[in-house]
Amino acid sequence: MRRVIDKTKPEDFPPNVQAIFKRSAPCSAWLNQELLEVDVEEGWVKIGYELGEPHFNRFGALHGGAIACVMDDVLAVAAGFVAQWGEIAPTLEMKVSYLNQGGAGHHVAEAKVIKRGRQINFLEATLARGDGKVIATATATIMIAPLKRPEKPKS
Repeated sequence: MRRVIDKTKPEDFPPNVQAIFKRSAPCSAWLNQELLEVDVEEGWVKIGYELGEPHFNRFGALHGGAIACVMDDVLAVAAGFVAQWGEIAPTLEMKVSYLNQGGAGHHVAEAKVIKRGRQINFLEATLARGDGKVIATATATIMIAPLKRPEKPKS
């Protein structure tokens, strides 16, 4: 069931969504990520991004790498919905198609899991400007794997 995000009631959401509220990834913060709607059962998410000059190429348009970063970010959130607590969903491969130019302002990305496997899942995403014009699409293959904490260096 699709649900609009209410940040004042994080306890109403499953742990994988609550974790996003508690600690934003530094890259997601750089992209000014804001969860808008989720459907955890379906593996679907809608995220707003406020993009501007730090995300531009030298010509004043959104840099292709920044767009790819947004796509990987939204795909990772959707992929995380199908993982169990204690698992991660690293991207194995991603293809981005650039359809139109993006600029400064509000952008909306949507991603969903289109095929679930035991360890491998396939996803698709779109990124649109504030006026609704789609500027990029992406497909990705992700793997479900156990979270391994990095070892602490020995003193």
